[in-house]
Amino acid sequence: MNIRSSVIILLGVAALAVSGCWSSADDNGHQGLQPVQDLGPVVIQKYRGQRLTDFEKLRDNSIQGPQQVDTARYRLVIDGLVSARQELSYRQVLGMARYQKLLTLHCVEGWSAQGLFEGVLVEDLLKAAAVKPEANTLVFHAADGYSSSLPLRSVVGKKILLAYKINNRTLSARSGFPFQLIAEDKLGYKWVKWLQRIEVSADSTYRGFWESRGYDNNADY
Repeated sequence: MNIRSSVIILLGVAALAVSGCWSSADDNGHQGLQPVQDLGPVVIQKYRGQRLTDFEKLRDNSIQGPQQVDTARYRLVIDGLVSARQELSYRQVLGMARYQKLLTLHCVEGWSAQGLFEGVLVEDLLKAAAVKPEANTLVFHAADGYSSSLPLRSVVGKKILLAYKINNRTLSARSGFPFQLIAEDKLGYKWVKWLQRIEVSADSTYRGFWESRGYDNNADY
């Protein structure tokens, strides 16, 4: 399936969430994607009867500590195998169609965390860039120099989110502000925080920070 046909399928559906961890969707699987609901101005602790984790209390496993990103200067760059390079401001990204997913993050360190993630679809971000036919991989680059990758087809098929909120609270620096990749069903080292660049690539063997140090590039649970 190419990127254009995948976009058509995804739009049809739309019309009707850094360590050795992995994530799983809620009981509805990938059908857990929902248009954003107004949940009020407060941080929520429960959603659909399920208790949510305070992500601010989780251990920081980043490579250089929380990054401080100035939204006035911030630009999300989308480049590589595209016909139209993009530089999107924080406000421009938030102005796109937004969705929620209830996901659980399970860590090999022995803890798990459940959250309601709110954000935009990565595929929606790619539309204006016009991805070239030979592309098969997305490389995600963070403000601290961290990187990881996912197959393009996987990002499209799973409706992967770029989150700006967890549990109805805007991401803090600790939790990845302004945006965190929610690489569901993948080990946690695929969940890139402080995202600042999406590189569209044909290098399916690209190995990010931990993958180049021996971690499995597939990161399947």
